[in-house]
Order: sequence, then C-alpha cells, then structure tokens
Amino acid sequence: MEKGGQRLNLKREVGILGAVSFIAGTMMGSGIFISPQYVLATIGSPGASMIIWACSGLVAMLGGLCYAELGTVIPESGGEYIYMLRTVGKGVAFMFVFSFIMVMRPASATGIALSCAEYVVAVFYDGCAPPQVLVKCVAAVSIIVLAIVNCLSVRLATAIQVGSMVVKVLALAVIVLGGVVMLFQGNAQNFDGSFEGTNVGVNSIGVAFYQCLWSYDGWNTLNYLTEELKHPEVSLVQK
Repeated sequence: MEKGGQRLNLKREVGILGAVSFIAGTMMGSGIFISPQYVLATIGSPGASMIIWACSGLVAMLGGLCYAELGTVIPESGGEYIYMLRTVGKGVAFMFVFSFIMVMRPASATGIALSCAEYVVAVFYDGCAPPQVLVKCVAAVSIIVLAIVNCLSVRLATAIQVGSMVVKVLALAVIVLGGVVMLFQGNAQNFDGSFEGTNVGVNSIGVAFYQCLWSYDGWNTLNYLTEELKHPEVSLVQK
C-alpha cells in the first residue's frame, strides 16, 4: 500500500532453505499418506494408478515452472490474486480472493487438519474408530496454533516448516526404501497383471486425478510470500 510517497514493505526473512521447505513441506502433507489407497481403489489397478500419479506430477511440475516465471515477473506477494489484479483487473481479482478466503482455503485447511488429527488421535484408539468430536477438536486446535505461530514470527514459522519437512522426508524415505527392499526380496506379485481391472470410466479417472492432484497441491505456496523472500529471483527459480 502506498501513501504520500511511502510504501509498507514486508521483511525479507525467508531464505532459500525456507523457500524450499515451504514448497516441499506443503506438498508433502497429509495427502500423500492418504490418497494412494483411494487412487488405487478408484482406478482399479496398480499400473493405471502409476500412470495417473506420473501425469499428475507432470501437471504439478508445469504449474510450478509457470509460477516461478510469474513470481519473477511480478515480484509481489499474493499469488493468484496479485496476478489477476495486474492482468485482468480488480473485479475478477476481488471475486477470486473472496471465494478463496471464504470457501477454497478454509475447505482445504479443514481437510488437511482433519487428516492430521485422524493420525494423531488414532494412536490412542487402537482397534476402534476415534470419536469424531475429538478429531474435530484436535483439528481446530492445530489450525489455531499454526495461525498464532504465523502471526507471531516469520522465522519461527519457517523453522517449524523446515522441521516438519525433514520429518516428512524421513517418513517417505522409510516407506520408499521399505518398498524397494520388498521388491528385491521378490515381493512383486502385485505387479502381475498390472492393468487388470482398470476402471476406464470418466468418473473413475477424474476422481483418481483429483486425489493425486490433491496430494501434489502446494507447488504455488511460495508465490504468496514473494515479498518476504531473500533474492526472490533466485529462490523462486530454484524451488
């Protein structure tokens, strides 16, 4: 915002490590740990599931490259809102940001928080389903805590993001390495007839893509805080 020749600027406190963690940490959320079973159940076969995951990864990569270019051309925070504001005008930008704040982002945050709460609460309810009231309360508390942390300090939020990214990478590494070890031990029976039982309906393919793209979601996160990046022309390109 500009007034009287002065401009309010955000502090540039997010470096390359923080930038990478915001992208990787957001993409490696609860979705990657939950979606694979639903993708496989929806599409019906391991082979088709792998193709859906590969295609979704390509879409996410192309989107990330486009946003890296947009972030260097329009080095302002705000993501899609600022890009619409600078290209198609205030009306479209306002309608987008209104729906984003009122519907899209709350729904997305709620889904992620509920998924996380399910995992946290499940530890204390071995063999039975946890009470939904408790799951919702844990999800609400997690959202409030994270909101407070982000309001208090960018550095603290970045440190938490980096720490969570490390934990997620280690968890995925254990899962992947475990799968590789099982393959070398000859446990490849699930790949026999990889495409048998594939559901080729439009509905099945669409739902499978939705689940995969939900897991890949987050590649545009860094563009919401472009003005807080140290050397954004470097951080955005290297993300």
